[in-house]
Amino acid sequence: MKNHRLAGLLLASLSLLSGMAHAEDQPIPSLAGKRIGITVAGTDHYWDLKAYQGQIDEVKRLGGTPIALDGGRKESQQIAQIQTLIAQKPDAIIETLGTASVLEPWLKKIREAGIPLFTVDTASPSSINVTTSDNFYIGEQLALKLVNDLRGEGNILVFNGFYGVPVVAMRYDQLKAVLKWYPKIKIIQPELRDVIPNTVQDAYAQISQLLNKYPKGSVQAIWAAWDVPQIGATQAVDAAGRNEIKTYAVDGSPDVVSLVKDPKSSAAAVVAQQPYVIGQTAVQNVAKYLAGDRSLPPATYVPSILVTKENAAEAQKTLGQTDGK
Repeated sequence: MKNHRLAGLLLASLSLLSGMAHAEDQPIPSLAGKRIGITVAGTDHYWDLKAYQGQIDEVKRLGGTPIALDGGRKESQQIAQIQTLIAQKPDAIIETLGTASVLEPWLKKIREAGIPLFTVDTASPSSINVTTSDNFYIGEQLALKLVNDLRGEGNILVFNGFYGVPVVAMRYDQLKAVLKWYPKIKIIQPELRDVIPNTVQDAYAQISQLLNKYPKGSVQAIWAAWDVPQIGATQAVDAAGRNEIKTYAVDGSPDVVSLVKDPKSSAAAVVAQQPYVIGQTAVQNVAKYLAGDRSLPPATYVPSILVTKENAAEAQKTLGQTDGK
């Protein structure tokens, strides 16, 4: 029954992907003569880089000129770049990721300047449209997978370092919402804080230390809102020989999907997104808007896939990944 359910989830995801491919066959308006500002919080993570590249490539494919700026994981730098883009008065601006409370005053200034604003993974009242995965569903899927693997009972370590990023908050809130109904699953306090940069090394060090503190049988799972901490956590668990502990996260970087695929790895599941397609889709929405389409919804969702030990090999094919690439 479990395998049938997982097969059904993958089939549903493939169906959604097929529907998206059909939608992409529809003509997208040209961006010839248009300049599109692109600002991203950083590109050191696979997801961020792919979403950024997808935007740049799609603007060029549609005949436009991208003005692409990488914030380098420095909020002050990204804000300065947004100010630069406003001064250049492009035909539209796409903003990707970052701390919502810090960015919002500057996103508002974009709209006040009369520049159409679109966002990727940033929920903002100033944005005409956000292109993203359905992070409410992602958070629920991952939490239910964890709960089922633990059979509704156990202790978990949770990384919660970036709650100010909207998509991270959505995933964390869905975890808490699911766990409300499974009171025998407890989050070990205090929650862990993941960091940028050196995320993998820091997660490895934190988990290694806690594995010395908590003996075998006292921790059953480790949850993270994105998959770079999962890499460090998985390495620490595997190095300690603590195969009773499973790790869970979101994004689906190729190296993480490969870890999930490995039967000897403690990585139990990752929800894999399609960041390049998300970037492309955001640009297509910009093109439609600039061509006069005012029917865009406030959010455009690109399908994701819950990757598990059972379906990882097939998911790699669907996602266009080979092992670790």
